[in-house]
Amino acid sequence: MNIEQLHNYCLSKKAVTEDFPFDEDVLVFKVLGKMFLLTSIKSWEIGNPSINLKCDPDYAQELRAEYESIEPGYHMSKIHWNTVKLYNSDLQPKFILELIDHSYNMVVKSMPKKLRDTL
Repeated sequence: MNIEQLHNYCLSKKAVTEDFPFDEDVLVFKVLGKMFLLTSIKSWEIGNPSINLKCDPDYAQELRAEYESIEPGYHMSKIHWNTVKLYNSDLQPKFILELIDHSYNMVVKSMPKKLRDTL
């Protein structure tokens, strides 16, 4: 997966926007204003890309135990976020997309029903 594929996949989801709320390096994808994926543009440029994804706490622990490429979220809540290393990774592209979907769905699930209904 490259940054363009990641970008296109995230923006293909309903009500997703992109933003640089922290600085010109950290690209954030949001669904209805709530973050579900963060990545550093520089990390892609230097060849060690990773993404931060929201995750169910129990599932997050399972993933970290099973995959070396998945760690507690860097600069995020270690309970609800994972950092997924995409370089030298043991993860298949389809599985990475499933993790992105899980993150998106976790954020949507936590929204008030009125907001969820707009999707």
